[in-house]
Amino acid sequence: MRKALTIAAIMLAVIVVLVGGLIVMLSRPFTKDAAVFTASRFTSGNRMFPTQIAVYPTKVVWYTPKWVGHEEQTISIDQIASVRVSAGLFFADVIIETTGGSQPIVCHGHWKGDAKGIQEKISQTLAARAPR
Repeated sequence: MRKALTIAAIMLAVIVVLVGGLIVMLSRPFTKDAAVFTASRFTSGNRMFPTQIAVYPTKVVWYTPKWVGHEEQTISIDQIASVRVSAGLFFADVIIETTGGSQPIVCHGHWKGDAKGIQEKISQTLAARAPR
């Protein structure tokens, strides 16, 4: 009986380590080619696989990993009309609206500093691409 409990405890520990490792692996930044901002795990909807926003020189990508695959939405920098930050006490939502009238990218649960960083990075990228 005692041997069976020991084996069960070891198996449970191995499963917990494997699942934890998988969650960490799937939550790492999805690219190294751009500035990536990851939502906080303390917010709802971001506990297992936090949403990420990457700002490239030509596009902005909203990326959410899943157990199998991921969900991704891309907006060209030229199609961004505005970036709004709706901040609370600690966390903020980032709303990226397009010029084409399609649904905006809404990312919940970023730390306020990261939300401002997303807004500034997009503004800098837009300013760099503006005709002179």
